[in-house]
Amino acid sequence: MSVPRPRGSAAHRRRRRAMAALAGLLAALCLLTTAPTAGAAGAAGWGGRTEWVGAWASPVTTVPASDGTAFEDQTLRQIVRTTLAGDTLRVTVTNAFGTAPLVVGEARIARRADGEEGPRVLPGTDRRLTFGGRGSLAVPGGGEVVSDPVRLRVPAGADLAISLHLPRRTQGGTVNAFAGQENFVGDGNVTGAADFTPSAVTASWYFLSGVSVATRHGDRASAVVALGDSITAGTTVNANHRWTDFLARRLRATPGRDATAVLNAGISGNRLLRDPNPPAGSDAEAYAAYFGESGLRRFTRDVLARPGVRDVIVHLGVNDIGHPGTVAPTSERVTASDLIDGYRQLISRAHARGVRVHGATITPFRDTPLGFWTPENERVRQRVNDWIRTSGAFDSVVDFDAALRDPARPDRLAARYDSGDHLHPNDLGNEAMARAVPAHLL
Repeated sequence: MSVPRPRGSAAHRRRRRAMAALAGLLAALCLLTTAPTAGAAGAAGWGGRTEWVGAWASPVTTVPASDGTAFEDQTLRQIVRTTLAGDTLRVTVTNAFGTAPLVVGEARIARRADGEEGPRVLPGTDRRLTFGGRGSLAVPGGGEVVSDPVRLRVPAGADLAISLHLPRRTQGGTVNAFAGQENFVGDGNVTGAADFTPSAVTASWYFLSGVSVATRHGDRASAVVALGDSITAGTTVNANHRWTDFLARRLRATPGRDATAVLNAGISGNRLLRDPNPPAGSDAEAYAAYFGESGLRRFTRDVLARPGVRDVIVHLGVNDIGHPGTVAPTSERVTASDLIDGYRQLISRAHARGVRVHGATITPFRDTPLGFWTPENERVRQRVNDWIRTSGAFDSVVDFDAALRDPARPDRLAARYDSGDHLHPNDLGNEAMARAVPAHLL
């Protein structure tokens, strides 16, 4: 989303209850042997015959100073959904915004039953994750570690439960705060438990960056990354109704496209050109850090570094237009030329790595109560969209604006696609966005 959900929402209340519960929990410290932290763990025996393709991804952000979330002698069991089948997996653990080492005492992965909404996993699917052959690890501040390959057969569209035991007091400083997925906190080391009673439930992902699957050299498997904001990240909680989820289902049902993974790199409130910069003393100081680094800054980490990526769909710009004067200083107002220059930078960087870039038009936001719309902001949106459609700078165009706008009032979302805030599409709108992506382009 472009700004956090209202503080009175059920998801927000669950998150605040989880923070309060976690902050007061104490337990004994554990001594453990840590794995080497330089680089990803090797895949011994696989050699050059195997390539890795991302099956799930999560972009991460830092947290505002007021976020006191911490874990101590607790297990995070986090649920992620694959978009590519495989029988050998790797998990990436990230401490991108940590200032101290992230110590993980034990990590495990398992499948969750279809339709399950709790922490219970399928019997016989639990696997221990190792890192350089060791079952524990310490990820330095600013770093990430990739697990050793683990054998576990999973179809596309399956839920995985990734469990991390955090034995020492650990600040939750690397997070996807608006994951749209309930995840579970258990007291002690319950990584190997088939089920447990959660001490807290959170709708955020912590310390996870990706899951990739092994494919043989010459296979046609590849990944498309969706770089966006809340319109890309947003879903009904636990429903997996992001437009990228609908696109993944559509591709799986399309002959010749069933080996294309769809990786969501949407961050609520994200901008193309600028990092968060809430005005001093404003309410936005309590949440703007969750908006993440600018698309330009995070492009390498969240797009180009993903294994197997061949395509990226860029849908950023609405917050660059709407945030100045609302949750960012008015001095950060942008012109159409500013945004176009930013897009050109992404295109150049992607093409240098052999990645195709598909430009998505900015969707309407007239009448949103967030204060985004002004006549000048609408002119900027129209000029940018005209350039996306006609310049030929992108490898192709995905016209989300045409898919969602009201034909009678094209500066507004069509009522049937409107979530109610006149900015974010509902589930039906997300499905329409997925249909707007020409499958043959991927």
